[in-house]
Amino acid sequence: MGMLLTPQLKEYADFLDKLAEAAAQITLSMFKKPLNAINKGKKLQLDFDPVTKADQQTESVIRTLINQTYPSHNILGEEHGKEHNHKNDTDTSWTWVIDPIDGTRAYICGIPTWGTLIALNDGIYPIIGMMDQPYLKERYLGTTTGSYLNGVKINCRPCYKLTDATVSTTDPTQFFATDDDLRAYNRVASKARLVRNGLDCYGYAMIAAGFVDVVIESGLEAYDIQALIPIIEGAGGVVTSWTGKSAAQGGQVVACASAELHKEVLTLLNG
Repeated sequence: MGMLLTPQLKEYADFLDKLAEAAAQITLSMFKKPLNAINKGKKLQLDFDPVTKADQQTESVIRTLINQTYPSHNILGEEHGKEHNHKNDTDTSWTWVIDPIDGTRAYICGIPTWGTLIALNDGIYPIIGMMDQPYLKERYLGTTTGSYLNGVKINCRPCYKLTDATVSTTDPTQFFATDDDLRAYNRVASKARLVRNGLDCYGYAMIAAGFVDVVIESGLEAYDIQALIPIIEGAGGVVTSWTGKSAAQGGQVVACASAELHKEVLTLLNG
């Protein structure tokens, strides 16, 4: 069964494929090679926020292709900030939201849990999102009509209570914005059947693919999560802030395989 997409979504999905191919040429050429990481400075409770020339060059290539194809669309990216291209207020504020290498730490460690994240936001919400992991040859696409891995439909698995769930966060030792956030995560993790951390964007993709049930993080930026929201929602999952509001701007984010699980997790996070 192929992808069931509206003509407009199909156009954007094809374009995301093109962006992924261009990004992969750069990311794969430098992955598992000696690579100098520059420290961007303080982030959360850390004094190390790495960036590499792979991050910077990948985002530049993606931006160039967007500017050529959709010159009136805005761009928000991790490495090169905001670019306002809409010509007037009557233009819908379409914005491409890019994290060229989500999981730079994994990338510089030679571990393939990083991914290229790209979303298209219609001014309110991301309507289509892609997570490409070119080393594993896995491309996840999420839309309002469903989510797909390499063109094949994927779904969250039926998991309705935490005692049956697999729970994940990228890094409990360093990545929560506050100690309170870490304690909240531990309240959830302590009740889970299985905990597996360190997965970056790949953990979210695994919710959509039916292998992980809960991902909890805080201190995220918009570009860390927007591409992943349609992927999880299109697979039947739920992504919100820890208070149940939109997660599109980042901050405290929780993603779950089912609404029932989400409700239980929110109660514990806000315990």
